[in-house]
Amino acid sequence: QVQLVESGGGLVQAGGSLRLSCAASGRTTSTYAMGWFRQAPGKEREFVATISWSGGSIYYADSVKGRFTISRDNAKNTVYLQMNSLKPEDTAVYTCAARNKFIATMGRDYDYWGQGTQVTVSS
Repeated sequence: QVQLVESGGGLVQAGGSLRLSCAASGRTTSTYAMGWFRQAPGKEREFVATISWSGGSIYYADSVKGRFTISRDNAKNTVYLQMNSLKPEDTAVYTCAARNKFIATMGRDYDYWGQGTQVTVSS
């Protein structure tokens, strides 16, 4: 089993930055692909970014490309999401997920999920 705990969310003004962290425990996730998803009120969960176990493969949703950066530190069993130039439409609960396979953009392909952290961007 893998437990995932997100942190780093909060309230920020438009144009600001936040860095989310996702700490894994229970089993090393160094060989797992990790992903970030978000869900805004009244909307479906959407893919944000994913990173392979080595960090060599990364993929972003078009809506965040150029503004968000996903990274990982396998020694710390932690994955990060650096979010810059935040917009009000980025407001959502951000959740990290893990899968013991290659990167994926569909939530149904992930095996483990965190509880999420709220990100609110004011205009």
